[in-house]
Amino acid sequence: MKFMKLGTRPDTFYTEEATRTVTSDTPTDLILRINNINYLLHKSQFSLLPKCGLLQQLCPKDDGETTIDLHDIPGGEEAFELCAKFCYGITINFSAYNFLPAFCAAKFLRMTEAVEKGNFVLKLEAFFHSCILEGWKDSIITLQTTIKLPELSESLGIAKGCNDSIVQKILTPPPKVTWSYTYTRPGYDKKNRQSVPRDWWTEDISDLDIDLFRFIIITVRSTNVLPSQLIGEALHVYASRWLPDPTRTRTIGSTTSQPGEITVKNQQILEAIVSMIPAERGSLSINFLLRLLSLANCLGSSPLTKTELVRRSSQQLDEATVSDLLFPSYSASDQHFYDVELVRSVLESFWVLWRRQHPGSSEKGESMRSVRKVGKLIDSYLQVISKDVKMPVSKVASLAECLPDIARPLHDDLYKAINIYLKEHPDLSKADKKFLCRILDCQKLSPDVRAHAVKNERLPLRTVVQVLFFDQEKTTRGATTPHSLASHDTKTRGKQTLPAREDQGKQKLSPEVRVPIADDPTISIAETSMIDHPRTMPLDKKLSRELERKLAMREIEEGAEPSEKAKEVAAEERLRSRSTLDPHKIGKRTVKSDRGHNKGQER
Repeated sequence: MKFMKLGTRPDTFYTEEATRTVTSDTPTDLILRINNINYLLHKSQFSLLPKCGLLQQLCPKDDGETTIDLHDIPGGEEAFELCAKFCYGITINFSAYNFLPAFCAAKFLRMTEAVEKGNFVLKLEAFFHSCILEGWKDSIITLQTTIKLPELSESLGIAKGCNDSIVQKILTPPPKVTWSYTYTRPGYDKKNRQSVPRDWWTEDISDLDIDLFRFIIITVRSTNVLPSQLIGEALHVYASRWLPDPTRTRTIGSTTSQPGEITVKNQQILEAIVSMIPAERGSLSINFLLRLLSLANCLGSSPLTKTELVRRSSQQLDEATVSDLLFPSYSASDQHFYDVELVRSVLESFWVLWRRQHPGSSEKGESMRSVRKVGKLIDSYLQVISKDVKMPVSKVASLAECLPDIARPLHDDLYKAINIYLKEHPDLSKADKKFLCRILDCQKLSPDVRAHAVKNERLPLRTVVQVLFFDQEKTTRGATTPHSLASHDTKTRGKQTLPAREDQGKQKLSPEVRVPIADDPTISIAETSMIDHPRTMPLDKKLSRELERKLAMREIEEGAEPSEKAKEVAAEERLRSRSTLDPHKIGKRTVKSDRGHNKGQER
């Protein structure tokens, strides 16, 4: 930072109650009242009047004591005292921090070259152009001071000069950056780095007020010189500097934790940042976008801001990880910890955009990989939130149902989430268990998961029945498929030796009439199996006797009201156990069996 030193005399100003005066043998003859302070000064002995055109106009020509009110001087009493010390020749130091109020006060007092040569305004202008505008941090600090005097700063060209200087330096190629800057990224060693990072300027301008920062960003974006990722990085740094972290506490937006003016200020900053996000995808990370959305919910931002953040986040949802989605809920009505509605709103927006952009996508395209990635992400997220003991079953089920079938080719991860929820909520009612498990497609479970589900006592009975049914169905199909294929191959080879007249006879049949032949390649494997084995019952009509017995026994063990089939199985089990224990019945059954065998031999 650069400084300017003026004057050589020591500071002889002192305060006595609400009065400021200067040590001198000459009695004072000028009283200047500024706010609540009275200044007792001299008119002509120390060049106060000769250097100030305004005081020359206000003071009468007589030699008596004069009192003047200067309550409207810009910068107040501090700025006026700098001008007074300059007139008295007292040593003063100027920097970017006190330049603006002194310059505005000097302009107000008309301390220009027209009043006296080498006056105060000329020296301050020289310092502004040769030192402040040439420096990087000096320009930023001076620009920040303009928020106290915005109108004068604009009319005097101070704000514009600082803005232009800052933007010019930001657009300078990194190899040509020679001034000092602040860069405190984790893991960055400035001493051992030869090159200047591309985002070297982002931390320093984050000290600016939001309106000044926005003006700088808009000006930089209008040049189209820097990529959108750098603009996004500047927004990220600024938000981290001024906005609270939504992942640390659930009460950052409540009235008990922060005064109302701070919450309003945070809302303004957040909405300003959202308005500056570049249109290009990837200018901000999905993690940062979701943090802004969570903060918008916390601060009660406008619906327009929330909608824009939901849309932006949904465009990059396939880039997110589970940790990116874990935000606390700020709703007073929610007892659970995680903000499920945030994830649900982004997910629904993702599907709307995806269907609009890919109306006829194939299952092997890049867009489908993105969809499957999002499906796996949501199922993993469900596994995390299912551990929350206060999480309502309706929240988990509704979020799981937001995924279409194409996003979930397998239901293994969904099954894990349901199992975790049932484990963490042992008191869940049977109705809620059925409500949660109805979203599970047992046909899309892998063999290992089906094997686990069959033994899972947490699942409702209906779900276990479905798992057992499809597990046995797939097992049976796997066993019959090789035989059917072999039969089809053998009969096809034999078919080639049939006489030609048999083919001619077939051709005479009506085209609407189709004779089902076992070796017809148009018949499915399941149909072929039925022709080869006419006594086999279809699996979709009747489960095996052993499977029915197991399910009935489980009904009895669970204490549920037994069905007719369960009562029948229970009776058979009791009869079987009695027969096993009674040796006389066993003997009778053996004799009857032998008699039947002998009769068969006689025949």
